[in-house]
Amino acid sequence: MGRRSFLKAALLAGGGMILHFHWPADVKATGIKASDIAEESYELNSYIKIGKDGLVTLFNPNPEFGQNVKTSMPMILAEELDVAWEQVVVEQADFYPERYKRQFTGGSQSIRQGWSPLRTAGATARQMLILAAAARWNVPSDEITTQQGTLLHAKTGRKGTYAEFASAAAKIPVPENVKLKAVKDFRIVGTSKKNVELNNILTGKPLFGMDYKTEGMLIAMIVHPPAFGLQLKSLDDRIAKSMPGIKSIFVIDSLTGDIVQNFFDTTSFTRFAVVVGKSTWEVMQAKKALKLEWEAEPGRRFKMGNPGQPNAKTTEATYPAGLESSDVHRRQMEEFSKKPGNVLRKDGDPEGAFKIAARIIERTYTAPFLAHNTMEPVNCFAHVTSDSAILYGPLQAPEFTVGTLSQRLGLPKEKIQINLARMGGGFGRRAYGHHFIEAAAISKHLNAPIKLVYTREDEMTAGIYRPTYSATYRAALDKDNKLLALHVKAGGIPETPIHADRFPAGALDNYLAEGWQIPSNITIGAFRAPRSNFIAAAEQSFLDELAMEMKKDPIDFRLELLERAKTNPVGKRNDYDASRYAGVLKLVREKSNWDKKAPGIHRGVSAYFCHNSYVAQVVDLVVKNNEPKVQKVVAAIDCGIVVNRDAATNMAEGAIIDGIGNALYGELPFKDGVPQKNNFTTYRLIRMNEAPQQIEVHFVENEQDPTGMGEPPFPPTFGAVANALYQATGKRFYNQPFINQMTGG
Repeated sequence: MGRRSFLKAALLAGGGMILHFHWPADVKATGIKASDIAEESYELNSYIKIGKDGLVTLFNPNPEFGQNVKTSMPMILAEELDVAWEQVVVEQADFYPERYKRQFTGGSQSIRQGWSPLRTAGATARQMLILAAAARWNVPSDEITTQQGTLLHAKTGRKGTYAEFASAAAKIPVPENVKLKAVKDFRIVGTSKKNVELNNILTGKPLFGMDYKTEGMLIAMIVHPPAFGLQLKSLDDRIAKSMPGIKSIFVIDSLTGDIVQNFFDTTSFTRFAVVVGKSTWEVMQAKKALKLEWEAEPGRRFKMGNPGQPNAKTTEATYPAGLESSDVHRRQMEEFSKKPGNVLRKDGDPEGAFKIAARIIERTYTAPFLAHNTMEPVNCFAHVTSDSAILYGPLQAPEFTVGTLSQRLGLPKEKIQINLARMGGGFGRRAYGHHFIEAAAISKHLNAPIKLVYTREDEMTAGIYRPTYSATYRAALDKDNKLLALHVKAGGIPETPIHADRFPAGALDNYLAEGWQIPSNITIGAFRAPRSNFIAAAEQSFLDELAMEMKKDPIDFRLELLERAKTNPVGKRNDYDASRYAGVLKLVREKSNWDKKAPGIHRGVSAYFCHNSYVAQVVDLVVKNNEPKVQKVVAAIDCGIVVNRDAATNMAEGAIIDGIGNALYGELPFKDGVPQKNNFTTYRLIRMNEAPQQIEVHFVENEQDPTGMGEPPFPPTFGAVANALYQATGKRFYNQPFINQMTGG
């Protein structure tokens, strides 16, 4: 990667050094001059700063919401820069699209996308410091070494700190190519470093959007329709507007008909009532006093695209009318599962194989809508004036939201400043920026700074949800119990969960994948490991049952399929590495003592590939008084080089507990468009005493570049729990949440 792609050096006023960089390489030049640095150093979205005090500052570009990129990314930088971890200071960058691309947290891509550029940026800064020292000492640069922020010349005994040479280094032309460290020489990457925000978190320092306050700020809350498919007919605010602290009540549209929406603008309720007042409590009470009438909302069409992008195309999307219910959804999915779907992949002659099969095994799996239930409900501060807008809050995808804000406010993007708060959880939920659009529209209407706050009930009943899904698997066996073909047909409301080119595609001569989908007005969106979180459960449950029918050990059966995919793969689009896939299965077999059965312990295995990483899990489960309890989980993970072992382990543990809870208890049913659960009193989450007593996380040791970690450990958990439940009860569990099948709920 050449310097013009991502590097720019400039003199830092006060004698330090700034190294400005981007990833990926497709970015615009910033045009920063040395004379601008004093004013703009805290406005750059991503750069290295070395001050006279020797501290190295990294402005982390990617939003942080618990995956710990704010610690792990600086670790990469500090490694190649060769500074002591204690010398690093980390700050969160705000959103600056004109200087930086992909300021987005999602898809488990932060470390994967930043790995090479961060290493190169650190190594380049180190080389510039070496060149500065070589010039001052009049010695060859290749004789100078570095050690934790110190430059050394062994022959003359000279040494100096980075701080002493930072100003001179900034004047040196940026090297075109630099040598990166060998993995074996890493001192920081691959170790465990505590969260750089740990002290602030433990002491309750303001970190989140909910914490934000400013002089003159008002509190706003919205009242959306009680059901998907309804819209506001009339509003009587005579009582509410006279209540203490209430400043204004009005009806507003967040998205108007001329706005071209992008994927992350997904929202069902674009017209709603707003209550604004001095305090959260006063506004909540006024909301209850409103008298509202609702009516059926007609179906509508709206424009979809990505305005502002080169050659962006606009299409039309449909929002259907009607009040939907879960019992109707189930019947619809049953009907669609019996019809031909859209062929997504076909290898060999699966239809012919099923015709000659001695035995056909067919199973159908379902899963309900799920709510994200983030620890911190949706919120956003906005202050919009006639010529500018400032917003602050939790957001994963500011680069998408700013385009919609520009359209809604009638402001150019460069007049809109999005400042990124630490997010209080919500893998996927905060990619959707409707709360920013709503807050901005309210602020513009009032011409005042406001903070929009959702209650838990608001968030759980206004979307955005994990879709409801159904998948039917069929296997054709010959008279000798040999697997001839496999057919999967899967769909959902409103999307299909199929990843057609993943395992077991490529491991069978005859394979067919079909997908279908049913339109809906219930707002869905990315849920941790989108689509994978369901299809992995169905696939791994079916493979387990198939192994039992074929009288094979479940791990052996999977390894046989992977050996075929490795040595003689079918098709050319297989998107997984069969050797690495098999590697995690072998590791989890070893670490879990799979072949040594323990009395009273019932075990299930599962393995899945997604977000470029491989994860296998073994769940140990017991059932007492018809209540399942996962006692232990052993996970084997191949995500390449593990940057921060503590952070990676924590993500795996959290994903596993989250997966167990959703598999056993999670569901959000609908009746006539109304979510039937609106708070934790009815929406069942896993409890502290239901979490496993022990979770072991083992990483495959290799020198592959890092891949995803936030999402890959989540999908396999569902299947491992289902397979362990079968061992414990002798019953197969096809419909999530599994607790309903155990209790008859």
